[in-house]
Amino acid sequence: MKATGIVRRIDDLGRVVIPKEIRRVFRIREGDALEIFTSREGEVIFKKYSPVGEMSSFAIQYAETLNKICQMSVIITDRDSVIACAGVSKKEYLEKKLTEEFDSIMDTRSLFSASDNGKMISITEGAAGYVKYAMPIVTEGDVVGCIASIVTDGESTVVDSTEAKLIQTAASFLGKQFEG
Repeated sequence: MKATGIVRRIDDLGRVVIPKEIRRVFRIREGDALEIFTSREGEVIFKKYSPVGEMSSFAIQYAETLNKICQMSVIITDRDSVIACAGVSKKEYLEKKLTEEFDSIMDTRSLFSASDNGKMISITEGAAGYVKYAMPIVTEGDVVGCIASIVTDGESTVVDSTEAKLIQTAASFLGKQFEG
């Protein structure tokens, strides 16, 4: 564990303020859920809670099915990192931090199409592939992650409405799965 040198007092309602610098580094936003852990040594640890991460085995199966049946390279993320991928190098993507450009796709809450936007957006730093289609996963009104199809330099970026619909359907389905 790394000491920050920051000390905060608990107020009369039991609240403590997490400093802005720490929130920025760990991408903690207003309304984010934090999981609380304790240790026998008296440590209290806050960790960002990811409903998508809780269902990672299900997300992995979904990504692998889309890849196998539709020959799509697929990435599924939570708000911070890639939690499932198929058709691409797991070493390049899995558990890697998302780029700010990809994060901004999630904030739009709508389908992103590379052909409509004319942008080549990477999901993670240094990855060879770019987003072809991406759709945020929304659960109970909150964006909890995103599903994207990936295209590499040698592949076609031809618009495929079927692929776009599959990405939208997958995002909607996953969103419903995380509600329960």
